[in-house]
Amino acid sequence: MNRDLLASLQTWVQNGARLMGEVTFQPCPAGFSLTHYLDAQETDPGTLEFFDDPLQARKIATWDAQGQFRPMKTSPTLRRGWRLQVRDIEGLRTALEGFYPAMLGSFLSLTRQELTPVHLRETLGRQTGMYAITKKLTDAQAQEVVGCTCCWETGCRKTLLWQLTPETPFQSLSPSKFQTDARPPDARISGDTIPLLCIEACNLLVAKAREEIKRQPAP
Repeated sequence: MNRDLLASLQTWVQNGARLMGEVTFQPCPAGFSLTHYLDAQETDPGTLEFFDDPLQARKIATWDAQGQFRPMKTSPTLRRGWRLQVRDIEGLRTALEGFYPAMLGSFLSLTRQELTPVHLRETLGRQTGMYAITKKLTDAQAQEVVGCTCCWETGCRKTLLWQLTPETPFQSLSPSKFQTDARPPDARISGDTIPLLCIEACNLLVAKAREEIKRQPAP
C-alpha cells in the first residue's frame, strides 16, 4: 500500500496537485517546499519558521495559532507562519500524512472506487449506550447539526461523501462541501487539490447530535 501510495502521489504531483487542506506544496530544486496556503505568496523566507524534517509536520499540526490543541486535524485552524522543506516525494508523503493522517490513502481508495460512504441514518442507527438517543434525531435537527459542525469555513475541511440517507442530501451545507476539487476562495495559488475525504459521520458529530437531542425539552 505504501509503495502504491507513493507512486500515486508522484503522479498527482506531476499532474498538477499543489494543495491539500490548508497546506500548499511546491516543487523546488531542493525537493518540495510546504507552507500554509495563506503564506504561499510570502516573499521574505525569514518571516516563516523553518523546518527541514517531514516528521515535524505533526508538530506543526498539533497546536493552533493560540496554542490550543487541535483534536481534529481537518479543522480549518492550522496555524500559519512556517515553511517545511523536504527532500523528495517520500518526504512529501510523510509530511502530508503528518498534517492529515490517512487522507492520502482515502483519496487513493476513492480513485480505485473502493470507498463506500456510510450515510448518517445508518451511522446513528447503530449507536448504543449513551449515544443510542441519537436515533431520535429528526431530519430538521440533522440538517442543523451537520450544517454547524461540518461547515467548511469553521468546522471541517473534509469533503462529505455521505448524506442524511442515500436519497436525502444536506441542504444546510454549501455545494462545495461535496466537491472533491473544492479549494479555499482565498487561495492565491494555482494547481489541483488532493481532497480530504469524509466517508462517515465522526464521533464529534455524533456527540453533537446527542447534545441536540438532550437540549430539547421533554414532551
